[in-house]
Amino acid sequence: MEEQQGEPVATGVPEEAESAAEMSFWDHLGELRQRLLWGLAGVLGGCLIAAVRVKWLVEEVLLYPARQAGLALQNLRPFGMVMLYIKVILVSGVVLGMPVLLYQLWRFVAPGLYAHERRWVRWMTLWTSLCFVLGGAFAYGVLLPSMLRFAAQFSSEQIRTVVDVTEYYGFVTTTVLVMGLVFELPVVLALLAWIGVASSAFLRRYRRHAIVLILIVAALLTPTPDPVNQLIFAFPLWVLYEVSVVIVRLIERRRS
Repeated sequence: MEEQQGEPVATGVPEEAESAAEMSFWDHLGELRQRLLWGLAGVLGGCLIAAVRVKWLVEEVLLYPARQAGLALQNLRPFGMVMLYIKVILVSGVVLGMPVLLYQLWRFVAPGLYAHERRWVRWMTLWTSLCFVLGGAFAYGVLLPSMLRFAAQFSSEQIRTVVDVTEYYGFVTTTVLVMGLVFELPVVLALLAWIGVASSAFLRRYRRHAIVLILIVAALLTPTPDPVNQLIFAFPLWVLYEVSVVIVRLIERRRS
């Protein structure tokens, strides 16, 4: 049978991937370097913006949980405030420049992905970022003021609780980061369900075990022995677990 002339041959490979495959290793390395430089430029731009508003970031944003708890702070180091301002500028710059960095990384990997893979990466990036922001916001607005308020209650006329601002900064950033990662639980379980490792039946069967584990994690991660703070920490974890069960069930229905 004669072959028909002029008909395109379907290769099953994205056109962008075919063109990307023609690039050499050093071309890919050069493009990655360029993307990272643009991402670094975004972070530096964020640092410049933060430097302009660093006093507001320190006094109104960083000190908000301590102010809500009525906790007094002090500086015990000669250059403690200078280093605090530098840390706030760097962290704020990374937060502000993260969208630029993620966009540049996306521009680097997107040409080698199929259409359905691109949609999957977009949704995963969106939900991962959203869960992390929600966890950080919960730690900043609810958990930190509650824990600091509990700590401030132990002050007396002879012993006053005055916290070093450097220790306070480390405590705040660690708590926000940990809660942001903890709130990724639905994303992790959804990913495990998608690859067939976890199932909604498994999660429902071991719900009681999960609740006990959540209480243990809350007791370990909460720096205060107050059971109220531990319950405040554990309650959103339990809600996240129940949300994960629903999400996993929806994924199973979609796959079936």
